[in-house]
Amino acid sequence: MDVAHCYLEGNADAVEFCLHDGYQHVLGASTYTLQEGEQPIRAGSISLFDVNAEKGNLELFHRVDTAGIFDIKWSTVGSNVGPLLAQADADGYLRIYSLEGCSNEEKPRGGFLNEVCGEKISFSMCLFLDWNPAATSISVGLSDGSVSITTLAESKIEKLQEWKAHDFELWTTCFDIHQPQLVYTGSDDCKFSCWDMRDNPSGMVFQNSKVHKMGVCCIAKSPTDPNTILTGSYDEYLWVWDLRCISRPVNETSVCLGGGVWRIKHHPFVSGLVLAACMHNGFAIVKIGDKKPEVVEAYSQHGSLAYGADWQRAKLLPGGSTIVATCSFYDRLLRVWRPKSDFCCI
Repeated sequence: MDVAHCYLEGNADAVEFCLHDGYQHVLGASTYTLQEGEQPIRAGSISLFDVNAEKGNLELFHRVDTAGIFDIKWSTVGSNVGPLLAQADADGYLRIYSLEGCSNEEKPRGGFLNEVCGEKISFSMCLFLDWNPAATSISVGLSDGSVSITTLAESKIEKLQEWKAHDFELWTTCFDIHQPQLVYTGSDDCKFSCWDMRDNPSGMVFQNSKVHKMGVCCIAKSPTDPNTILTGSYDEYLWVWDLRCISRPVNETSVCLGGGVWRIKHHPFVSGLVLAACMHNGFAIVKIGDKKPEVVEAYSQHGSLAYGADWQRAKLLPGGSTIVATCSFYDRLLRVWRPKSDFCCI
């Protein structure tokens, strides 16, 4: 069921609900637009919205213009500081903002982003980022196939490591939430890799180059099962892996979602439930269990490339569902909706 929608200032590519208690009504959305000319400009923006599903409200309360953005992520709740929003952009910068003046009370809303620090970490484009569980480090995937590990110390970004992990664009990187010394990477070279950061440069733990028939777009470690990790690919498949046997997926055929699997997000409360952005085939909610993964709900109310998707971390609504935000690229559309499924019965 649709709750609300709006159009962004540029091509919409990422949406992220704030993770911190008291701020989970805050939704961030980012854009990337290539402005043609003698000197093309990659422009972008971050917009912050107040989401109130019960009232059907999607209220813009802050926007900042930026370089073209490929990814944004709110900090995890492992830190003692308030919400931080990290930005990976086309100019090779990693920027971090604090959320200021946004009350965590039930009724007062509003606020703004204050840039804490920004560092040009590469001459290549920054394509993807992920916070470690303690919110002390950020991994960044780069367009030259490298991965950069950075840390935030005294309001300054410092590069800890960087190495050439893949041959082509590194679309995704992911810390292991159970073993944060490990980081996973996926690339346009069709390879899915794991690295141990206790070595410098990081040593390869494994690399699978045989399963994905096209580029690896996203990786998501299960928050409840330390042995399960998911990957999504341009080959349209969502793959389920058992880290104890990485030579092949748990399900050889896995599940075809009918479009390149660009993003996957685990449900914050329901184990084995995943939200997927499927590029040319909208969005899907997938149940990952002991049997073959299955699509329990599809959402096709966007008219362009399905790129950004996230669950709201607030409590389950009456009926057992959770609010979802999704965005699509060329039509610049942001939608907030409530799945039809009763997740308590899945």
